[in-house]
Amino acid sequence: MVLRHFYAELPSRFVRFAARRWYELRLRWYTADKGLWVLVVTIGLVVATFGFALQAVFAHQDDRRNLACLARNVYFEARGEPAAGQYAVAEVTMNRKASGRYPATICGVVYQKNWDPLRKRHVGAFSWTELDALPAPRGEEWERAWKVAEAVYYRREAPVLEGALHFHATYIKPDWARGKQPIARIGRHVFYE
Repeated sequence: MVLRHFYAELPSRFVRFAARRWYELRLRWYTADKGLWVLVVTIGLVVATFGFALQAVFAHQDDRRNLACLARNVYFEARGEPAAGQYAVAEVTMNRKASGRYPATICGVVYQKNWDPLRKRHVGAFSWTELDALPAPRGEEWERAWKVAEAVYYRREAPVLEGALHFHATYIKPDWARGKQPIARIGRHVFYE
């Protein structure tokens, strides 16, 4: 009987207890000196704003750097190719980045070097990255490569070679291509999954 009475009043006791604590907390807040709180919150907001601004700047710089790497790859691998060939080279680069089997950045994919036991040296994934002296990209071909890179990087164009991770020029027959089924031939390049 006593327990039934105790349990019946339990919700109202809890409500009174919570209301009393809430009242005490509000009373302390209204009567407390808030100068320190205002200072801490202000400093926190300034630091957070500065942090977000820095993050935005660095993210923009990373985007520009990766876009430049993609444009250089299109320029040096597919300069003089039809637009479809340039888009295909850019797509292969982006597919490699997305695959998880290659570096996580576009620049990492473009400048990746792997050890070749036959040549006993590191070999670039894209042949132009092995050259010591390259002319600076410029002119209409560079502008076109940049526009292609932007379109593929920002996904403005629907992918044509989804899943393609490799390609080579039509005038060579690399060992790695033996046994692979080509999925497309665009311009002077053959593309593989």
